[in-house]
Amino acid sequence: MESVPRCRIQPFNAAPVHKEGGYVLYWMTAARRLRWNFGLQRAVECSKEWNRPLLILEALRCDYPWANARLHRFILEGMRENALGLQGTPVFYYPFIEWNPGQGKGLLEALSKRACTVVADWFPAFFIPNMIRAAARKIDVRLEAVDGNGLLPLEAAGGTFQTAHAFRRFLQKNLRPHLFEFPEPDPIGSGALPPFQGTMTEVASNWPSALEHLLSDDDTWWDGIPLDRSVSPGWCHGGEGEARRRLDTFVRSRLPRYAEGRPHPDEDAESGLSPYLHFGHLSAHEIFSRIADEEEWTFERLASASTGSRTGWWGMSENAEAFLDQLVTWRELGFNMCHHRDDYDRYASLPDWARKTLAVHAADPRPFLYEPEAFETAATHDPIWNAAQTQLTTEGRIHNYLRMLWGKKILHWTRSPEEAVAVMLELNNKYALDGRDPNSYSGIFWILGRYDRPWGPERPVFGKVRYMSSKNTARKLRMSDYLERYRP
Repeated sequence: MESVPRCRIQPFNAAPVHKEGGYVLYWMTAARRLRWNFGLQRAVECSKEWNRPLLILEALRCDYPWANARLHRFILEGMRENALGLQGTPVFYYPFIEWNPGQGKGLLEALSKRACTVVADWFPAFFIPNMIRAAARKIDVRLEAVDGNGLLPLEAAGGTFQTAHAFRRFLQKNLRPHLFEFPEPDPIGSGALPPFQGTMTEVASNWPSALEHLLSDDDTWWDGIPLDRSVSPGWCHGGEGEARRRLDTFVRSRLPRYAEGRPHPDEDAESGLSPYLHFGHLSAHEIFSRIADEEEWTFERLASASTGSRTGWWGMSENAEAFLDQLVTWRELGFNMCHHRDDYDRYASLPDWARKTLAVHAADPRPFLYEPEAFETAATHDPIWNAAQTQLTTEGRIHNYLRMLWGKKILHWTRSPEEAVAVMLELNNKYALDGRDPNSYSGIFWILGRYDRPWGPERPVFGKVRYMSSKNTARKLRMSDYLERYRP
């Protein structure tokens, strides 16, 4: 009996299932965790049904776009936790880490030759969709990818939405049944799995396992991997355990002041969970479950009307509803766009009204013009913008409200809106721990009008795109400590 909703399972080839194979292969690509994981749960249920052991492949390339020490360390720390968490279980964990570009080529094909089926994670952005499709064409066994990205399955919506209000209304009409279909908190511990027997000597001779490195106490073993070392590790450590500790801290000490304190940089009321969601070290389902437990929430508290209102539908406190609007509405709105449109990260994906108004004002004089190097080094005339950029380069994050101002000013200080998009994407994808993610693409393109509406009065450079100024931001927000802390 399938425990994973069928609408979350997407076959990527027409190859057969080989039930007589040696194992079920779970290719851990985006949901890099052992708990609350629909992809892992699907692999476990296949393993039980066919009485075949489970092999987990978790690989890490060294030549992915923007590969650097910050991103790599975060992923490696999660892999170490997975290695430790699978010790003493019947699951065979095969971590592979590239030391040279292309070293991992052929590994999945080799492992699939003995597999009953290959189960992967579906993540609709960055290089992962093309990687999944390419792999499915090369192997001779069925490959299916499982969507565990959000509370609403990606296939539940047939297209994209123009505004957050429209998507929120859709959620309120359609999400209810999916709140009864959560992944198991511990899929591996939910029942006896057949033990893995034998060795992987032949495969390991060509693609050595990194298990010994991951379990060692040496923190320098990966120093020889060719990466951009100029981007140093960020403000937080990776891994499922660290993600859960941060979730607990947020719920206990920040959630009670989230709605009022979140806009103010000095209040430090943000969740800090986006890197863990991006790298799959934490599930949106687990976060929701933790919030619901804290609120002593039941399904009966859901409102019957689907008005698209930001508050009132969940039947939770003001702080919890404000946070869930970010976690569910805005985050999953970005996943919806990436799932349904291949041009989600291109200027052409902006709504017609935004492109038209920006085109009308493309030749307007700019008050300042900066080259990419000045943006990257926080060398502008604006202390608020410089502080936000400094936080990004040193820690791998920007305070959420200031991220909006950060992007608006890049639009204001570049030669064209197309150049502004290129600068924002490069800086965010290179430095942000939560970059290269559907949610961050939403934030960047919102700056130029995605999910927004035309605003008046019409202004130079911006046209009818929403305008923000540093002067008004400084007047509205408590941020003196922030500016001092992140002064370049």
